[in-house]
Amino acid sequence: MATLQYRGREIRPEDILYIRRVIEEHPADSRRKLSTRLCEAWNWRQSNGTLRDMVCRGLLLMLERAGEITLPPVAYRRHNPLAQRRRPEPVPVDQGPIEAKLKEMGPIEVEQVRRTGDEPLFNGLMEEHHYLGYEQPVGEHLKYLVWAGCPLGPRPIACLAWSSAPRHLGSRDRYIGWSAEARRRNIRFLAYNTRFLILPWVRVQHLASHVLGRMAAQISADWQQMYGHPIYFLETFVDPERFRGTCYRAANWVVMGKTTGRGKQSNSYVPNRSIKEVLGYPLTRRFRMLLEQ
Repeated sequence: MATLQYRGREIRPEDILYIRRVIEEHPADSRRKLSTRLCEAWNWRQSNGTLRDMVCRGLLLMLERAGEITLPPVAYRRHNPLAQRRRPEPVPVDQGPIEAKLKEMGPIEVEQVRRTGDEPLFNGLMEEHHYLGYEQPVGEHLKYLVWAGCPLGPRPIACLAWSSAPRHLGSRDRYIGWSAEARRRNIRFLAYNTRFLILPWVRVQHLASHVLGRMAAQISADWQQMYGHPIYFLETFVDPERFRGTCYRAANWVVMGKTTGRGKQSNSYVPNRSIKEVLGYPLTRRFRMLLEQ
Protein backbone atom coordinates (compact mmCIF):
# COMPACT_ATOMS: atom_id res chain seq x y z
CA MET A 1 0.00 0.00 0.00
CA ALA A 2 1.32 3.45 -0.89
CA THR A 3 2.05 5.93 1.89
CA LEU A 4 -0.75 8.50 2.31
CA GLN A 5 -0.33 12.16 3.16
CA TYR A 6 -2.80 14.20 5.19
CA ARG A 7 -2.17 17.77 6.35
CA GLY A 8 1.60 17.25 6.30
CA ARG A 9 1.56 13.91 8.13
CA GLU A 10 2.51 10.60 6.53
CA ILE A 11 -0.07 7.87 7.09
CA ARG A 12 1.70 4.53 6.78
CA PRO A 13 0.08 1.06 6.59
CA GLU A 14 1.03 0.41 10.23
CA ASP A 15 -0.79 3.64 11.22
CA ILE A 16 -3.99 2.38 9.60
CA LEU A 17 -3.60 -0.95 11.43
CA TYR A 18 -3.18 0.98 14.67
CA ILE A 19 -6.35 3.04 14.00
CA ARG A 20 -8.31 -0.17 13.35
CA ARG A 21 -7.07 -1.63 16.63
CA VAL A 22 -8.00 1.50 18.59
CA ILE A 23 -11.53 1.42 17.12
CA GLU A 24 -11.85 -2.29 17.95
CA GLU A 25 -10.58 -1.90 21.51
CA HIS A 26 -12.84 1.09 22.28
CA PRO A 27 -16.20 0.30 20.62
CA ALA A 28 -18.09 2.78 22.80
CA ASP A 29 -15.89 5.74 21.88
CA SER A 30 -17.34 8.60 19.84
CA ARG A 31 -15.50 9.88 16.79
CA ARG A 32 -14.34 12.85 18.88
CA LYS A 33 -12.93 10.56 21.56
CA LEU A 34 -11.17 8.39 18.97
CA SER A 35 -9.51 11.40 17.37
CA THR A 36 -8.34 12.56 20.82
CA ARG A 37 -6.82 9.13 21.57
CA LEU A 38 -4.96 9.10 18.27
CA CYS A 39 -3.62 12.65 18.69
CA GLU A 40 -2.35 11.81 22.17
CA ALA A 41 -0.74 8.57 20.96
CA TRP A 42 0.96 10.33 18.04
CA ASN A 43 1.60 13.57 19.95
CA TRP A 44 -0.12 15.33 17.04
CA ARG A 45 -0.41 18.92 18.23
CA GLN A 46 -0.74 22.46 16.94
CA SER A 47 2.03 25.00 17.41
CA ASN A 48 0.29 26.23 20.58
CA GLY A 49 0.31 22.72 22.06
CA THR A 50 -3.37 21.86 21.66
CA LEU A 51 -4.34 18.54 20.07
CA ARG A 52 -5.12 18.56 16.35
CA ASP A 53 -8.32 16.59 16.94
CA MET A 54 -10.35 18.39 14.23
CA VAL A 55 -7.65 17.61 11.66
CA CYS A 56 -7.52 14.04 12.91
CA ARG A 57 -11.29 13.69 12.46
CA GLY A 58 -10.85 14.81 8.86
CA LEU A 59 -8.21 12.12 8.41
CA LEU A 60 -10.57 9.48 9.85
CA LEU A 61 -13.32 10.52 7.44
CA MET A 62 -10.92 10.32 4.51
CA LEU A 63 -9.84 6.80 5.51
CA GLU A 64 -13.44 5.66 5.96
CA ARG A 65 -14.41 6.99 2.51
CA ALA A 66 -11.42 5.14 1.08
CA GLY A 67 -12.69 1.90 2.67
CA GLU A 68 -9.71 1.55 5.03
CA ILE A 69 -11.61 1.83 8.34
CA THR A 70 -15.16 1.79 9.69
CA LEU A 71 -16.05 4.57 12.10
CA PRO A 72 -18.78 4.42 14.75
CA PRO A 73 -22.08 6.15 13.91
CA VAL A 74 -22.27 9.91 14.40
CA ALA A 75 -23.33 10.42 18.03
CA TYR A 76 -24.11 14.16 17.85
CA ARG A 77 -25.47 16.45 15.17
CA ARG A 78 -25.10 20.18 15.59
CA HIS A 79 -28.38 21.95 16.24
CA ASN A 80 -29.41 23.97 13.21
CA PRO A 81 -32.42 26.15 14.12
CA LEU A 82 -32.89 27.35 10.53
CA ALA A 83 -33.04 23.80 9.14
CA GLN A 84 -35.54 22.79 11.82
CA ARG A 85 -37.62 25.96 11.67
CA ARG A 86 -41.33 25.33 11.26
CA ARG A 87 -42.89 26.66 8.08
CA PRO A 88 -45.12 29.72 8.62
CA GLU A 89 -48.74 28.90 9.29
CA PRO A 90 -51.43 30.15 6.89
CA VAL A 91 -53.15 33.27 8.19
CA PRO A 92 -56.84 33.71 7.37
CA VAL A 93 -57.49 36.92 5.43
CA ASP A 94 -60.35 38.21 3.32
CA GLN A 95 -59.71 36.83 -0.17
CA GLY A 96 -62.61 38.55 -1.85
CA PRO A 97 -61.62 39.86 -5.31
CA ILE A 98 -60.26 43.39 -5.49
CA GLU A 99 -60.63 44.75 -9.02
CA ALA A 100 -60.33 48.48 -9.50
CA LYS A 101 -58.29 51.24 -11.04
CA LEU A 102 -55.37 52.46 -8.98
CA LYS A 103 -56.97 55.88 -8.41
CA GLU A 104 -60.09 54.14 -7.07
CA MET A 105 -58.21 52.19 -4.41
CA GLY A 106 -58.27 54.85 -1.75
CA PRO A 107 -55.30 55.26 0.60
CA ILE A 108 -52.51 52.69 0.07
CA GLU A 109 -50.12 52.24 2.97
CA VAL A 110 -46.69 50.58 2.82
CA GLU A 111 -45.76 49.28 6.28
CA GLN A 112 -42.43 47.84 7.44
CA VAL A 113 -43.47 44.84 9.60
CA ARG A 114 -40.24 43.14 10.66
CA ARG A 115 -40.22 42.80 14.48
CA THR A 116 -43.87 43.87 14.67
CA GLY A 117 -47.11 42.04 15.36
CA ASP A 118 -47.83 41.84 11.61
CA GLU A 119 -44.69 39.85 10.78
CA PRO A 120 -46.48 36.45 11.10
CA LEU A 121 -49.11 37.70 8.62
CA PHE A 122 -46.34 38.60 6.14
CA ASN A 123 -44.64 35.21 6.62
CA GLY A 124 -47.89 33.29 6.21
CA LEU A 125 -48.94 35.13 3.06
CA MET A 126 -45.54 34.59 1.45
CA GLU A 127 -45.52 30.90 2.34
CA GLU A 128 -49.03 30.30 1.01
CA HIS A 129 -49.16 32.51 -2.08
CA HIS A 130 -45.63 33.14 -3.45
CA TYR A 131 -44.48 30.49 -5.92
CA LEU A 132 -41.13 30.22 -4.08
CA GLY A 133 -42.72 30.15 -0.63
CA TYR A 134 -41.34 31.89 2.44
CA GLU A 135 -37.60 31.99 2.99
CA GLN A 136 -36.09 33.09 6.30
CA PRO A 137 -33.61 35.88 5.44
CA VAL A 138 -30.12 35.95 6.91
CA GLY A 139 -28.37 39.20 7.75
CA GLU A 140 -29.89 42.63 7.35
CA HIS A 141 -33.43 42.50 5.97
CA LEU A 142 -36.81 44.22 6.04
CA LYS A 143 -40.34 42.99 5.36
CA TYR A 144 -43.22 45.08 4.02
CA LEU A 145 -46.97 44.70 3.86
CA VAL A 146 -48.98 46.89 1.53
CA TRP A 147 -52.48 47.74 2.74
CA ALA A 148 -55.48 49.14 0.89
CA GLY A 149 -58.27 51.01 2.62
CA CYS A 150 -61.62 49.22 2.21
CA PRO A 151 -65.15 49.91 3.57
CA LEU A 152 -64.75 47.17 6.19
CA GLY A 153 -61.19 48.10 7.13
CA PRO A 154 -57.71 47.86 5.60
CA ARG A 155 -56.79 44.70 3.70
CA PRO A 156 -53.32 43.41 2.73
CA ILE A 157 -52.78 43.50 -1.02
CA ALA A 158 -49.03 42.95 -1.48
CA CYS A 159 -45.83 41.84 0.28
CA LEU A 160 -42.18 42.69 -0.38
CA ALA A 161 -39.00 41.32 1.18
CA TRP A 162 -35.59 43.00 1.05
CA SER A 163 -32.23 41.70 2.22
CA SER A 164 -28.51 42.31 1.97
CA ALA A 165 -27.27 42.29 -1.63
CA PRO A 166 -25.15 39.44 -3.09
CA ARG A 167 -21.47 40.26 -2.66
CA HIS A 168 -20.37 39.29 -6.16
CA LEU A 169 -22.57 40.15 -9.14
CA GLY A 170 -20.64 40.90 -12.31
CA SER A 171 -23.27 42.87 -14.26
CA ARG A 172 -24.13 44.98 -11.19
CA ASP A 173 -20.50 45.62 -10.33
CA ARG A 174 -19.71 46.72 -13.89
CA TYR A 175 -22.73 49.04 -13.90
CA ILE A 176 -21.68 50.72 -10.66
CA GLY A 177 -18.03 50.74 -11.67
CA TRP A 178 -16.62 50.25 -8.18
CA SER A 179 -13.39 48.51 -7.28
CA ALA A 180 -13.26 45.22 -5.40
CA GLU A 181 -12.15 47.08 -2.28
CA ALA A 182 -14.97 49.63 -2.58
CA ARG A 183 -17.46 46.79 -3.06
CA ARG A 184 -16.29 45.05 0.11
CA ARG A 185 -16.50 48.32 2.00
CA ASN A 186 -19.85 49.55 0.66
CA ILE A 187 -21.93 46.48 -0.25
CA ARG A 188 -24.04 47.16 2.87
CA PHE A 189 -25.50 50.23 1.13
CA LEU A 190 -27.33 48.01 -1.40
CA ALA A 191 -30.64 46.20 -0.82
CA TYR A 192 -31.85 43.19 -2.77
CA ASN A 193 -35.56 42.63 -3.47
CA THR A 194 -35.85 38.89 -2.73
CA ARG A 195 -39.66 38.59 -2.91
CA PHE A 196 -42.47 40.65 -4.45
CA LEU A 197 -46.01 39.32 -4.15
CA ILE A 198 -49.22 40.90 -5.34
CA LEU A 199 -51.86 38.73 -3.68
CA PRO A 200 -53.62 36.59 -6.29
CA TRP A 201 -57.11 38.01 -5.70
CA VAL A 202 -55.91 41.58 -6.35
CA ARG A 203 -56.33 42.90 -9.90
CA VAL A 204 -55.29 46.54 -10.01
CA GLN A 205 -53.49 47.86 -13.07
CA HIS A 206 -50.20 49.68 -12.35
CA LEU A 207 -50.32 48.66 -8.66
CA ALA A 208 -46.97 46.84 -8.75
CA SER A 209 -45.01 49.73 -10.27
CA HIS A 210 -46.76 52.16 -7.88
CA VAL A 211 -45.65 50.04 -4.91
CA LEU A 212 -42.06 49.95 -6.20
CA GLY A 213 -42.11 53.73 -6.42
CA ARG A 214 -43.39 53.97 -2.85
CA MET A 215 -40.67 51.57 -1.70
CA ALA A 216 -37.96 53.66 -3.32
CA ALA A 217 -39.18 56.67 -1.37
CA GLN A 218 -39.03 55.07 2.09
CA ILE A 219 -36.72 52.06 2.23
CA SER A 220 -33.52 54.01 2.92
CA ALA A 221 -35.02 55.75 5.96
CA ASP A 222 -36.41 52.45 7.24
CA TRP A 223 -33.01 50.78 6.82
CA GLN A 224 -31.39 53.67 8.62
CA GLN A 225 -33.79 53.28 11.52
CA MET A 226 -33.29 49.50 11.76
CA TYR A 227 -29.56 49.18 10.99
CA GLY A 228 -28.06 52.62 11.38
CA HIS A 229 -27.10 53.25 7.74
CA PRO A 230 -28.93 54.30 4.55
CA ILE A 231 -29.41 52.50 1.22
CA TYR A 232 -28.19 54.03 -2.04
CA PHE A 233 -29.06 51.35 -4.59
CA LEU A 234 -31.73 48.64 -5.09
CA GLU A 235 -31.41 45.49 -7.15
CA THR A 236 -33.35 42.35 -8.03
CA PHE A 237 -33.37 39.32 -10.32
CA VAL A 238 -36.11 38.53 -12.85
CA ASP A 239 -36.45 35.04 -14.32
CA PRO A 240 -37.38 35.70 -18.00
CA GLU A 241 -38.73 32.15 -18.30
CA ARG A 242 -41.49 33.16 -15.87
CA PHE A 243 -41.79 36.94 -15.91
CA ARG A 244 -41.07 39.95 -18.09
CA GLY A 245 -40.28 42.34 -15.24
CA THR A 246 -42.79 44.84 -16.63
CA CYS A 247 -43.51 46.51 -13.29
CA TYR A 248 -39.78 47.12 -12.63
CA ARG A 249 -39.29 48.65 -16.05
CA ALA A 250 -42.40 50.79 -15.57
CA ALA A 251 -40.91 52.00 -12.28
CA ASN A 252 -37.70 53.02 -14.15
CA TRP A 253 -35.51 50.19 -12.98
CA VAL A 254 -32.53 49.58 -15.31
CA VAL A 255 -31.56 46.23 -16.84
CA MET A 256 -27.87 45.91 -15.93
CA GLY A 257 -27.21 42.51 -17.50
CA LYS A 258 -27.71 38.85 -16.75
CA THR A 259 -26.49 36.33 -14.22
CA THR A 260 -24.11 33.57 -15.28
CA GLY A 261 -26.52 30.85 -14.15
CA ARG A 262 -23.85 29.26 -11.97
CA GLY A 263 -24.71 30.42 -8.47
CA LYS A 264 -22.28 31.07 -5.64
CA GLN A 265 -21.85 27.36 -4.83
CA SER A 266 -20.84 26.35 -8.37
CA ASN A 267 -17.31 25.00 -8.84
CA SER A 268 -17.34 25.02 -12.65
CA TYR A 269 -18.16 27.32 -15.56
CA VAL A 270 -21.21 25.28 -16.54
CA PRO A 271 -24.60 26.93 -15.72
CA ASN A 272 -26.55 24.94 -13.14
CA ARG A 273 -29.63 27.15 -12.83
CA SER A 274 -31.76 29.50 -14.91
CA ILE A 275 -30.12 32.68 -16.19
CA LYS A 276 -31.84 35.76 -14.80
CA GLU A 277 -31.93 39.41 -15.70
CA VAL A 278 -30.34 41.75 -13.18
CA LEU A 279 -32.21 45.02 -12.63
CA GLY A 280 -31.16 47.98 -10.53
CA TYR A 281 -32.54 51.27 -9.26
CA PRO A 282 -30.38 54.12 -7.87
CA LEU A 283 -31.94 55.93 -4.91
CA THR A 284 -29.74 58.98 -5.47
CA ARG A 285 -28.01 60.50 -8.49
CA ARG A 286 -24.79 60.46 -6.48
CA PHE A 287 -24.87 56.66 -5.99
CA ARG A 288 -21.64 55.99 -7.90
CA MET A 289 -19.70 58.59 -5.98
CA LEU A 290 -21.09 57.34 -2.66
CA LEU A 291 -20.38 53.68 -3.46
CA GLU A 292 -16.90 54.24 -4.89
CA GLN A 293 -15.53 56.23 -1.96
